[in-house]
Amino acid sequence: MTLEQLRIFVAVAQREHVTRAAADLNLTQSAVSAAITALEARHATQLFDRIGRRIALTQAGRLFLIEARAVLARAAAAEGALADLAGLKRGALALAASQTVGNYWLPPLMARFRAAYPGVTLSLTIGNTETVAAMVQDGAADLGFVEGGVDGAPLDVTVVAEDELLLVAPPGTKIAKKPLRADDVKAMRWVVRERGSGTRAILETALAALGLTLSDLDVALELPSNEAVQSAVEAGAGATALSHLVVQDAIAAGALTALNFKFPKRQFSALRHKDRTPSQAERALIALIDGAAPVARRSRR
Repeated sequence: MTLEQLRIFVAVAQREHVTRAAADLNLTQSAVSAAITALEARHATQLFDRIGRRIALTQAGRLFLIEARAVLARAAAAEGALADLAGLKRGALALAASQTVGNYWLPPLMARFRAAYPGVTLSLTIGNTETVAAMVQDGAADLGFVEGGVDGAPLDVTVVAEDELLLVAPPGTKIAKKPLRADDVKAMRWVVRERGSGTRAILETALAALGLTLSDLDVALELPSNEAVQSAVEAGAGATALSHLVVQDAIAAGALTALNFKFPKRQFSALRHKDRTPSQAERALIALIDGAAPVARRSRR
C-alpha cells in the first residue's frame, strides 16, 4: 500500500466517481481504476460497490476512508515540517474554499502569494461551506476559507474580509423604488443555492427578519453553484441572492437587474484546525490576506 494509492482512494471516495477523481488528480481513468483494484486485490476486500454507472463506498470502504485520511494527514504534516526547514523556498499548501470565496475572492490572492513564494505549490478545492469545514477538520486541507457560519469545536475561525449580497432578477424586471416587503418577496419566483451553502444561509437569515422561511417562497430551482444560479436567473427562471463579486459584471452589462433589498453583511472567514501548528506558508498567506483586505479581525475558538 502506497501513499499515492491512499490519495487516489480518498479522491474517489469523496467524489464517488472515478472519472472526476482522475481529472482532479491529473491522472488517467485507467490509472485510478488500477490503483483501486490493486488495493482491493491486495487485501481481498471490496471498497466500492459498482451500482450501474455510479459507485458507492462499502462498509469496509467507509471504515478504511477514516484511516486513509488520518495517514495522509500525518504524511502532509511530515512534508510540512520539512518545507518549513526550507524557509518557504519549497513546500505545498492545500486550500479549500466555498464557492464565492474560491471562484472570485481567493484566486487573485493566491496569484500574489505564488509571485512572492514561487517554490510553494498551492492547490485549491472548491465546495460549499460544510464541505470546506469537514476538509479542514479531517486534515485534507491546511486552511479553509468560507462565507458561511461554522460551528466546529476543532476549528479556529478568523474573519478575513467582508462581503455583500445583492437580490438580482432577470433583465427587464420592474425595479421598485421602495425596499421590498414580505408580500413582495413571497410574490416572486426564486432560484436558490443548495443546503450547506453560505449564500443560502444569508438568504434564510434575511427572510427570517421578514417573518418568512424558504418554504414560504415559490422556489423554482435549487442549484449547486453560483454560476448555475446566475445562468438560470439570466434566463428568466426567477430572482436570487448572490454576492456582488459574482453578479457585478452581469449587472453592469444589463444581464441582471438589482432590486431594492438589503441583506445583512456577511464575512469571509479563514478556518484552521486548533490542534495543528500553522506552517510558515500558512502564516505567510494569512499575512498577505491581512495586507490586501484589512478588516476588524476576530478569532473564535
